[in-house]
Amino acid sequence: MDRKSMEKLFEEHGCGDFKFFDPLDIVTGQWVRMKCRFGCHYYGKGALCPPKAPSVEECREFFREYGEAVIFHFKTRLGDPEERHAWSRSINRILQKVERAVFLSGKYRAFMMFIDPCNFCEECVGPGGECREPRAARPSPEGLAIDVFSTVRKCGYDIQVLKSYSDEMNRFGMLLIE
Repeated sequence: MDRKSMEKLFEEHGCGDFKFFDPLDIVTGQWVRMKCRFGCHYYGKGALCPPKAPSVEECREFFREYGEAVIFHFKTRLGDPEERHAWSRSINRILQKVERAVFLSGKYRAFMMFIDPCNFCEECVGPGGECREPRAARPSPEGLAIDVFSTVRKCGYDIQVLKSYSDEMNRFGMLLIE
């Protein structure tokens, strides 16, 4: 599948705001893992979240195996902070379908990172349990130690820390291709 075909596929799935980029531009950091550990309520609870996730060095090595990637940008403004879970779940389902379509086109190494923790199940089985959706579940960029702010900025997107739930949210998923 060439770029034009992929671009068409992305747009057909409602992922029209995207950019191709070099996976070597992915910025990782041990500090990201520390923010997960000391500040994220998913830490130790999600089947794909740290400490179950690969080490920071394993993540860096993984990204170096790819020569092309795509970043997808999604934005919304929600009235109720709790609406973000259903919104991100719907986006992650779309991204799951995009990964599958790219894979079926012959790009067998396609690997998606969702806009936030997987959250397909109402309650995750956690790191000790067996994932109910192992074919669909994918980690968030942060779960793979990606400094999303630095990576997104390198790709030419603006991203700021939100100061209020009424601020427009910007979320980013990433697809590693080949």
